[in-house]
Amino acid sequence: MAVGNPLGLQSSVTEGIVSAVGRTVSEGNGVTIADAIQTSAAINPGNSGGALVDLNASVVGIPTLAAVDPQLGGGAAPGIGFAIPSNTVRDIAGQLIANGGKVTNSHRAYLGVRVASVTGGGAVISSLDPGGPADKAGLKVGDVIIQVNGTDIPNASALTSVLATLKPGDVAKVTVIRSDGSQQTANVTLGQLPGG
Repeated sequence: MAVGNPLGLQSSVTEGIVSAVGRTVSEGNGVTIADAIQTSAAINPGNSGGALVDLNASVVGIPTLAAVDPQLGGGAAPGIGFAIPSNTVRDIAGQLIANGGKVTNSHRAYLGVRVASVTGGGAVISSLDPGGPADKAGLKVGDVIIQVNGTDIPNASALTSVLATLKPGDVAKVTVIRSDGSQQTANVTLGQLPGG
């Protein structure tokens, strides 16, 4: 059950089933949620941020995102919502409390680039963090990332989704097309996504 205040209606409850755990979903604004819980309990403005509870009244997650259907013009896809697992919330909240509002260990991989989608496919590196993982591996501004660990990268959002499945310390094989048209694969040791 998802509990919250949708449309200002206090203590409203929607019910559903958990279809899957460990989903990786993108919000469409460049934010990707890893290890999400998929539920058919309706997620509406006002109950996102509430509680997703099981029948024993244990909090299992925090409702966060309703899926959208591009074929419906970006309208909500009925019966598909996502919640952040309670273990993730507990970990991040504990860090925020202990470290004056800062996350010190996001557990998320960091490539150290800013990218944009490219017509024809790929994600072009528009800037690099000096000394970051991509910079250390020899990637350059203007390189177009086309694959990570053999997974095609058709756009910038796909890169974010792939990175969300990796962990700091993992070595990723990043294949790029250089400005001269040549293709190169670099082994990038992923860093820790900065938090705070």
